Amino acid sequence: MNIAIEYLLLGASILLLFSVLISRAFGKLGVPSLLLFLAIGMLAGSDGPGGIYFDDPWLAQSLGVVALVFILFAGGLDTNWKSIRPVLWQGLALSTFGVFITALLVGIFSSLLLGLSYLEGLLLASIVSSTDAAAVFAVLRSKKISLKGNLKPLLEFESGSNDPMAVFLTIGFIQLLQNPTASMFTLVPMFFQQMAVGAVAGYSMGKVIVLIINRIRLEYEGLYPVLTLSLVLLTYGGTVWVGGNGFLAIYLVGLVMGNSNFIHKKSLISFHDGVAWLMQIAMFLTLGLLVFPSHLIPVMGSSLLVTAFLMLVGRPVSVMLCLFFSPFSLREKTMVSWVGLRGSVPIILATFPLLAGLPNAETMFNIVFFIVITSVLLQGTWIPLVSRFLKVDAPLIPKPQPPLEFTPSCDLKSELVEIAVPQFSQVIGKQILELGLPQGALIVLVSKADGCLTPHGGTILEAGDQLLFLANKDDLANIRTVIESKGA
Repeated sequence: MNIAIEYLLLGASILLLFSVLISRAFGKLGVPSLLLFLAIGMLAGSDGPGGIYFDDPWLAQSLGVVALVFILFAGGLDTNWKSIRPVLWQGLALSTFGVFITALLVGIFSSLLLGLSYLEGLLLASIVSSTDAAAVFAVLRSKKISLKGNLKPLLEFESGSNDPMAVFLTIGFIQLLQNPTASMFTLVPMFFQQMAVGAVAGYSMGKVIVLIINRIRLEYEGLYPVLTLSLVLLTYGGTVWVGGNGFLAIYLVGLVMGNSNFIHKKSLISFHDGVAWLMQIAMFLTLGLLVFPSHLIPVMGSSLLVTAFLMLVGRPVSVMLCLFFSPFSLREKTMVSWVGLRGSVPIILATFPLLAGLPNAETMFNIVFFIVITSVLLQGTWIPLVSRFLKVDAPLIPKPQPPLEFTPSCDLKSELVEIAVPQFSQVIGKQILELGLPQGALIVLVSKADGCLTPHGGTILEAGDQLLFLANKDDLANIRTVIESKGA
């Protein structure tokens, strides 16, 4: 049956608009947007009151892959290299060995529980092996809670970098199931090839894209988002074409660009953040339409057992092993274990066995869907309580947005940064002219509790002030030392 494009656009716009509006109300209750968007898709589907019949795994997977590309790119853009550098090796361990250990343990358990072959069990476990920090921090933000120390950057980096490993394992085990004569050891050289090519391609393209943006000088500013969209897709497609991991390349492109200077940086980051949200909503709605809620009931019991094993054994064991020699305390490791929420990637990966035509693919899809929903419901709603119980919670300090936008040119060595005056700072009660700042460093704006002001030499600083500096990059370390040093 052919449906007029006007009706398709009307239906899509209503679903998108309803998702955006209702997410605000549910966000205050601590319900992650992921669940909300999936629920709307399920209600609009053939088993719900919407009655929309959708059973096209290829279309769902294609949309999911494109969505994941832009979500990972936006995540890389928003990642601060300075914050993740202290936890780089711990994050890499979790995103590689941690994913593998989780997949191994859950795979063996699933094969014994569900009567699957070991390869099928490992495939199922690989699909649910990656985590989603977006759901974690959505819950924390709704409760005005953050995490102490390096926990937040560790979780953000792990979730942004562990998807490539999950994708690799999923595709690898599908190939082994399709070719029973192949050895599992063939995955080892494929792993190193994909990760090495993906890393080189991602880092190189990140540098090249920054150079292109700064040098091309397009006539219209509105063409820059089009340029970055095309270059992101080119990076993914080209990396996969030469045998690399496209998802790793895309995340690294975003990471390199986000920590570099290029023109229209702020507007481009805002644009891609919006694209990532659009992709998430469209993807979750589509995946919600793809699932038939009535098919989840038969796998409910076994799915709960797999979820329990994943939450209480698989994830904690992998975290404890990967962070065994790290400086993180037992409380912090326990918190990392608990916040291993499953998100969008497992549901996307669950469409891969469907397209491959594997015998138990539909059962796997339904189990994965149920695991994701259960994980977010059980772990997500308990995150605030667990963080307080473990004493790793911290008050969420909203970051003020200065009413200024600074677009550096490609050869400018200055940077616009915001530095807060701590409660113990030596500069409290002093005038700006008394600070002894490096020559050329300017405080262009001071954000106080009652508003913003343009400072002068006689402006007196108070605890909690947000100082917006325009300074040479080489002087930033000295400036931070002056502002953040303790008073007598």
